[in-house]
Amino acid sequence: MRKKTALLVFATILTVFALCNQTYVTRLLDKSISVLSGFGSTGQEVRNIQQRLKEWGYYHGEVDGIYGYLTYSAVRDFQAKHGLTVDGIAGPETLAAIGLPTGQASGSDATGDSRDLNLLARLIHGEARGEPYIGQVAVGAVVLNRVRDPRFPNTIAGVIYQPGAFDVVDDGQINLPPNETAIKAARDALNGWDPTYGCVYYYNPATATSSWIWSRQVVLKIGKHNFAI
Repeated sequence: MRKKTALLVFATILTVFALCNQTYVTRLLDKSISVLSGFGSTGQEVRNIQQRLKEWGYYHGEVDGIYGYLTYSAVRDFQAKHGLTVDGIAGPETLAAIGLPTGQASGSDATGDSRDLNLLARLIHGEARGEPYIGQVAVGAVVLNRVRDPRFPNTIAGVIYQPGAFDVVDDGQINLPPNETAIKAARDALNGWDPTYGCVYYYNPATATSSWIWSRQVVLKIGKHNFAI
């Protein structure tokens, strides 16, 4: 009887240990997906975060691959500026906004497509919601043309959040929910419609204050915007 009881107790302990271990592993796997870099992390991904945020004026420390207080503060500042959850953790949404790989499937999968579509639609809504439909598609096409141009970041998020690139990022309109027209325009641009024929710049000549933009060759005008190369 004692031997049987001891075996039952031992079996119970093993079961509990296995369940706890499974839960622990599951949490680790979940963490690897939802929290990719945070305070105390080290490695190349941290270097990439530091380098990108340093280029954009958020990070003022050394690019050393160590996620310390300066990196944590820079990530928080970036998150606050761009309407993200301000937690100092470089999770998938923050990495996507920075224009870095998220550790999740992207590009051809539904999640990546949806994220790009939503961000592009918000840019179109903020920059061109008063423009004719073709003009809204054209604004989206400019973003995608920049993604393909080696002079610009190679992701939609990287192009849109490049410092000084778009007024709606600076004034916060990028965080407004897009309307259906902007979503449709973003989808048409992503599907390959380019009314600009390869332009990588656009501006409103009635309000543009940059003397440099006037030096660009204008290809066509749609609505109030000049589109240039």
